Formats: sequence, C-alpha cells, structure tokens
Amino acid sequence: MNDRRYVAGVDTSTQSCKVVIVDPATNAVIREGKAPHPDGTAVDPGAWWDAFLLAQERAGGFDDVVAISVGGQQHGMVCLDEAGRVIRPALLWNDTRSAQAAEDLISELGNGDREVGAAEWAKLTGSVPVASLTVTKLRWLADNEPENAARIAAICLPHDYLTWKIRGTGRLEDLVTDRSDASGTGYMSGSRDEYLPEILARALRRSISDVQDIILPKILGPWESAGTGDPARHWDHMIVGPGCGDNAGAALGLDLKPGEAMLSLGTSGVAAVVSPHPTADATGLVTGFSDATGHWLPLACTLNASRIIDAVARIIGADYKEYDELALSVSDAAGLTLLPYFEGERTPNLPDATASLSGMTLANSDRAHVARAGVEGLLNLMRGALDAIRALGVDIKTVYMVGGGAKSAAVQQLAGAFLDAHIEMPAAGEYVALGAARQAARVKDAA
Repeated sequence: MNDRRYVAGVDTSTQSCKVVIVDPATNAVIREGKAPHPDGTAVDPGAWWDAFLLAQERAGGFDDVVAISVGGQQHGMVCLDEAGRVIRPALLWNDTRSAQAAEDLISELGNGDREVGAAEWAKLTGSVPVASLTVTKLRWLADNEPENAARIAAICLPHDYLTWKIRGTGRLEDLVTDRSDASGTGYMSGSRDEYLPEILARALRRSISDVQDIILPKILGPWESAGTGDPARHWDHMIVGPGCGDNAGAALGLDLKPGEAMLSLGTSGVAAVVSPHPTADATGLVTGFSDATGHWLPLACTLNASRIIDAVARIIGADYKEYDELALSVSDAAGLTLLPYFEGERTPNLPDATASLSGMTLANSDRAHVARAGVEGLLNLMRGALDAIRALGVDIKTVYMVGGGAKSAAVQQLAGAFLDAHIEMPAAGEYVALGAARQAARVKDAA
C-alpha cells in the first residue's frame, strides 16, 4: 500500500477532464492526467464519467490520495429520474436555445415590465437570467420537452454529477453541491446559501408544492465533507469535498482574497473579484455568484479578449513577438481607437455590434499604432468589465491576469495603468483543478 498523503483536484470542463495529484504540504503537482469530452452544447453526462475514469488512470490512480474535490463548468442542466438515470443530454452553459426563456422569465417576474423583473431577479438571486443559467434551461425543457420535465426526480450540475458518481452510492438524496456552483443556477438566493423553491416552480411552470419532491443537491459548506469514495472501486479511503464552480475553483487555486481579482484573457474575457459582501446588478452585466470560501465572486464576462490581438495581428501581418514589439515601440495610439466588438459584446451588452477602428490620420496609419490600438482596445474593454463590478461597491486592489492573452508582453506592460490596479502574473497552471485540490486538502484537515 502506498503512503497516502496526496490530494486530487479535478477540472471537469467543457472540453476535457483534468486530474491533478498534489502534495498538500508543498502545493506541488506530483502527476496529472487528462481525457477529452465530446464536442457540442448538449452532452450525455456519462461521457464526463468515462473521461474522469480515463483521466484518473492516466494520473496514476488514487491509491495514495486521501481526499478529492471536483471543480467544473457551471450552469449545465443534468436531470435525473427516480432511478438516478439521466433523462436527456445535459444542456451546457454555452447552449443558447433558452435565450427566449430567459427573457420570458424576466418579464414574468416583473408582470410584463422587463426593468422591474430584472431588478427583482437581481435582488432574489444576485443575477439576471441569461441563456447560460440553469433556470432558463429548465424553462426551455418545460416548454419544449414536457414529457422529460415530468420525469424529473433530481436536478444537478456537472460537478455535482461527477462528485455523486465518485461516491458511488447511487442514492439521489446523496447529491451534494457547493454555494459557488449553486449560485449559478438562477434558483439559489444571492445572499443566503439556500434554494428558492418559488423560482424553481416558476421555471418548470409548476406550483411550489409540485416541486417539493424534486431533489436538489445539498449545499455543503466550503470545507464540509460529502463523504468518502466508492468502496466498490476501492476509493473509500478518500474523503470527498463539496467541489466548486470553475471560476470559484480558479480563484481558490490562485488563493484570492477580498479585493483581489482574476482576469482571464482567453477566447472570451472573465473578470471575477472576491467580495466580502453579496452583489445585485439589475443591468445584468455582473452576475452575483458566490465563491468557494464563504465570500462572494461577482463576475463580468466579455465575448472578446485574446481574439482581439489575434484579429489585429492578422490585419498588420505580424506574429505575436513582432506584434508586441510594434505595440511597445510607440508611446500611445496617437488618437487611433479600436472598438473591439469583433463577436458582438456582452459587457457592454451590444450583441449585434461590430468592431471599428476610428481616428485615423496620416500620422497614426502604420503598423505600430494599429498594434498599440489593439492592445489599448483590449485593456479598455477589460477595464469596463472591472468597472462594472466596482460600480457595485466592490473594491479591486490587485488583478491576477491569466490565459493566453495575458502572455502578451504589451498587455502585461500596459495593464496596470489601463486597469487602475496592481497587476500580478501568476505562473501558468491548471488553476481550477489546483483550486479543487486546495479545497480537498482543507476538507481533509477539517474532517
């Protein structure tokens, strides 16, 4: 028997499952494994389980692991029948078929007045419904697949499902979640760690009494154990943590404290700030999520981020190294302004907008100034996301930049001035999985 002293963190993301085995004494990654998930916005949750089994095998198994937690993609709707069987493929966060359902739910809560409805949703749940939230997918299911909606015995999220499978009991009443992931459903209170049955009933077009028998995962505290692993797989030596949503997991992996933000510059941009108090934004730009430690994690997303640099680099015919050199060779964009809405935009909410380059003169119509305008356009967009959170009374002192777009030397050099914050550049890492591992270690210590 191996010396059991490590912890495991899992990231069950849209694209893949990653398992990292970590020494909690040093936070060093000892080994890791990865397996792909299927493409698409509707996926059989069984594929996540298969990928997890392969990833843990590639990570060398769990013989020497004492605790495990799962971080994962948020919002995905997993519906189970009374026997614990998946009723239909899970609708993922990026499935937009419920966009009209989101609008309907907002209007209904405001008795036909969208502005009133949005304010009420923000007050109750911390967020205004958009197509990504689970609550809108449940309304879509009720309207479009009523026979499947009628079979629902339990509703959970992707990370909840994997945690449940790791435990191996098969009992619906053993489903658990955490406050960070539950806060992204749209039917959890934005200020209290409890579900809102009246919202769930509204989503499913039922009475409150009709949804009382539907099992929702128990919301565990940040360091509360969900139990142990499946004895049939010889995992009963592992304590299982509550897990977390992916953004909360990344924040935990970075060990963010109140006043510290994570700015992820991937295909899209994510600004998330640890806050000591809940938020409610009736405009819908900021979602009032909870974090994985007992604080809150208000979050704003942009549709455009690293692709801004990609697009401008193509325009001027530069690789990334030359692009940075050009952007830093001039002191500013000399009046050249890029509105970087290449894919429309979420923050600000301009879904049909396009990008534009304005203020061109003979003095700034060269590759260097265009490159500089691209970097400034990206950072101004990210500043807008951070300012939307600041407007809710959330202090931001330090910004930790991660993601592919953060590798740009020009972005790194200019970020502090444009974002009005101290910038930190953490080493590249699987921060969702590392956050889950950090949680597992804390849960083990608290057990």
